[in-house]
Amino acid sequence: MIKLAVVLSGSGVFDGSEINEAVLTLLSIEESNASYACFAPDIQQMHVVNHLTGEVSFGEVRNVLVESARIVRGDVKPLSTLEAGDFDALIVVGGFGVAKNLSNFATNGTEFTAIEEFIDIATEFKLLNKPVGYMCIAPVLLTKIYNNVTLTIGNDINTAKTLAVLGAKHENKTVDDVSIDLENKVVTTPAYMLANNLIEAKVGIKKLINTVVELCEA
Repeated sequence: MIKLAVVLSGSGVFDGSEINEAVLTLLSIEESNASYACFAPDIQQMHVVNHLTGEVSFGEVRNVLVESARIVRGDVKPLSTLEAGDFDALIVVGGFGVAKNLSNFATNGTEFTAIEEFIDIATEFKLLNKPVGYMCIAPVLLTKIYNNVTLTIGNDINTAKTLAVLGAKHENKTVDDVSIDLENKVVTTPAYMLANNLIEAKVGIKKLINTVVELCEA
């Protein structure tokens, strides 16, 4: 059975993983007859956002691993324990946690850095020539791992320009489609960069998972 490693970055679109994307990802993996294990860094979040008001909750502190556990009923392990050799592919769920916890893209833009723990693991998947799937804003992280990578975050002009500056080739894609970089075995989809509802998000995410599984079987 194909086994996928899924990386989360907290719980909640504004300061962690996009929960709908996370659940749809796991559902799509099960529907593809593959299995998965979830991982998240054991670090403090950049900040905590009140998802009712959209405002930062100053003085509140939360842990990315602990928050990620909320989504997967506690079944998540520290990112530091992830071994690429134990899995067939890597999946990275979107949400602002990607840009705030896995990296500082939200504050530093083109000058951003990603946490070393993630870079090391993602690079290991690359060196082992294993497929990866990144969704929503997560594809920005690919620019720290691959050279001349082809990807999509949808059709936002400014973000696409930023990705070009970072050395990536951006493809405009609709919410129900994926970008496939066969040379690097990289699959990306816009997800909630464009999705207006669960049904729209699920189509692209399911296509991403199915494509990654097919690349594993090729």
